[in-house]
Amino acid sequence: MLGLTFKWGALVGWAAVTGSLALPALALYAGSVLWTIGYDTIYAHQDKEDDALLGLKSTALRFGGATPRWLAGFYAGAMIMWGAAGLLAGAGVVFLLALGLVALQLAWQIRTLDMDDAGNCLARFRSNRLIGWLLLAGLAADMGLRALLSAHP
Repeated sequence: MLGLTFKWGALVGWAAVTGSLALPALALYAGSVLWTIGYDTIYAHQDKEDDALLGLKSTALRFGGATPRWLAGFYAGAMIMWGAAGLLAGAGVVFLLALGLVALQLAWQIRTLDMDDAGNCLARFRSNRLIGWLLLAGLAADMGLRALLSAHP
């Protein structure tokens, strides 16, 4: 539910600017929801003992030791959706390079995750701030380069 709610801005922002919804916005939204499920699962591993005692059905408890495989799936889906969104919206090489950096950061999270160390989980969860900044920087740089190239043929 967190991902569905928090990432609603992708759809609302697109509709506010264009007056309708289109495939790039839907792909951006879908990728963002998948990303949220991934990073929220990492966060949930900090509280899994309490969740079990309270009877909560967190993704950390559901995925258990298979969490890295689930994260790889969610994050791969996010990357595919974000790549599709960018390409459908006309983004170019600079955006794709930024997306590559995002992929490396997400892979680092999965590779170095220690699900039994709350501090490790919190650090990986917090590192997701970098994802948004990388995507924004990639889009802005891509748009800036495109504007520069079109102004100087």
